Amino acid sequence: MKICGLSTPRAVAAAVEAGADAVGFVFAESPRRVTPKRARQLCEALSPVVIRVAVMRHPAAAEWQAVADGFEPDWLQTDAGDFAGLDVAERFGRLPVYRDAQPLAPATDEPVLFEAAVSGQGARADWQRAAELARAHKLVLAGGLTPDNVGEAIATVRPWGVDVSSGVESKRGVKDVGRIAAFLQAVREAEQAHAG
Repeated sequence: MKICGLSTPRAVAAAVEAGADAVGFVFAESPRRVTPKRARQLCEALSPVVIRVAVMRHPAAAEWQAVADGFEPDWLQTDAGDFAGLDVAERFGRLPVYRDAQPLAPATDEPVLFEAAVSGQGARADWQRAAELARAHKLVLAGGLTPDNVGEAIATVRPWGVDVSSGVESKRGVKDVGRIAAFLQAVREAEQAHAG
């Protein structure tokens, strides 16, 4: 369970207290964008079991290096094609992003993220394509998820994980503590309902 686009101590604390496995910090153009220094500050009190994800989109090599050095995330999340042009040391996990309009990824043991064509806009991904991809991958489903529909998404797609940003906001770029808790509770309920 990943809560993405965090930018305040309150939102980070809410995500962790509600049981998020991963927290995402956006370094691409977005109202949720933070600096590497700010992301590091937001993670100072974070347990090492919570995965810290740098979320980028088509970063230049220097941009990625600044995030790698200044934030030191656990994982880098960016479009699958971006990795070819980046020097990503082995210590960083990779979370390649595939979108609705792209061909499906070849089978792999590594996690992949599947989302709508546009990130951070609340657009819903194609759940049928996601379900197809989830049969061959550790798929993290993103795009248009909310506390109200994540249970249905899990039942339909059977993802390895889920990722939410705009679906837990009171307004664009502003996380809502209550919606974060409701989302993670809905995920746990869906996991119990579909266990095994």
